[in-house]
Amino acid sequence: MGLRGRPLVVAMCVGQVGNLLPHVVVQAIMAQHLMPLWGLSAGQAGFMASAYAFGYMVAVPVLASLTDRIDARRILIAGTTLSMVATLAFPFVARDLVSASAMWALAGLGFAGAYMPGLKALTDRLDSGDASRSVTLYTSSFSLGVALSFLVSQVLAAWYGWQAAFLVTGIGPLAMLVTTLLMAPVRPAPRTGPAIDVKAVFGNRPALGYVLGYGAHCFELYGMRTWIVAFWTYVTARHAGAVPVDAITISVLFSLVSMPASILGNEAALRFGRHRAIAVVQVLSGVIGLAIGLLAGAPPWLLAVLILLYAITIPADSGALTAGMAQAAAPHARGATMALHSTVGFGLSAVGGWTVGLALDGAGGPMSETGWLAGFAVLSLGILLGPLALWWSRRPVSA
Repeated sequence: MGLRGRPLVVAMCVGQVGNLLPHVVVQAIMAQHLMPLWGLSAGQAGFMASAYAFGYMVAVPVLASLTDRIDARRILIAGTTLSMVATLAFPFVARDLVSASAMWALAGLGFAGAYMPGLKALTDRLDSGDASRSVTLYTSSFSLGVALSFLVSQVLAAWYGWQAAFLVTGIGPLAMLVTTLLMAPVRPAPRTGPAIDVKAVFGNRPALGYVLGYGAHCFELYGMRTWIVAFWTYVTARHAGAVPVDAITISVLFSLVSMPASILGNEAALRFGRHRAIAVVQVLSGVIGLAIGLLAGAPPWLLAVLILLYAITIPADSGALTAGMAQAAAPHARGATMALHSTVGFGLSAVGGWTVGLALDGAGGPMSETGWLAGFAVLSLGILLGPLALWWSRRPVSA
């Protein structure tokens, strides 16, 4: 029979955590290891870290759209395998900015066949009444996987060298491969016509509002994930090591807090209205991000508190945005709509990490207070575009 219902949701969340074990290994170790090793500037390091999202963005439109025609399980297996192989090969191939970026882009390309196709594989096997909370559990488990990625990557790099971080985290995707073997097969409904129903995707303004709002969310989230370790390294150096927690702890806590925040954010959306809850969270997140930038030279304990508050507001809109998109999508074009959702999200993820690096270089560098003000100002500007997208999606279409 294969996995169904609640056991399937649990297994998919566990599998996704395994798939995410390598997810931020580059971001986690680049400030202490890869930047000095290859003499990278902040802009170059931001580009390297963002190559994962660029690779994802290129592949996901095709791979996620295919899930409307074939069982998403098949794509999930292929993508998970490629992501695992690319991560394991990284320490043997990466020698400079170009080779490292190319390998990391290949890993991101593989993840494009794992994340949204995994979501489609899950929703195809659930009753419609189970979808909203199950989607939120799946998306919020992303944060647990990222937290483990930050923790394992930094500890292994510190103890055994940066290569070990890739070799060990690269084994994680095996968990998803086991899950796919336990899934019940699903055959999508037969379809004719073009691979993508353009009108059903791009003419669906309610769904597009969530897609664009998700793009703003990803810009902010990945910008912060890319640079949180480097920011705390700056704070630690500025205060001669007199900080309440180290970079490993702050990055792991930031990611762990994200999981319950995403679940509670979706519950708030169900209770108070999806658009209202998302808009309030995104505006509050922009304000907190700007406050961190303005107070970059403040006492470390205050910055730690602000970062943990930021860890609540940044992901609190994630589950609500993705569940809203899945519900607003036309049933026959759900895979294609998910493809657009993920393309926009990871495309702006790549832009976010890279843009913050460029802002740092342009305003004094990653050891400069003005550099971090510029970096956090970029993140705040990006997330404040989310409420505008939701407002636009509710306006009546002109005749």
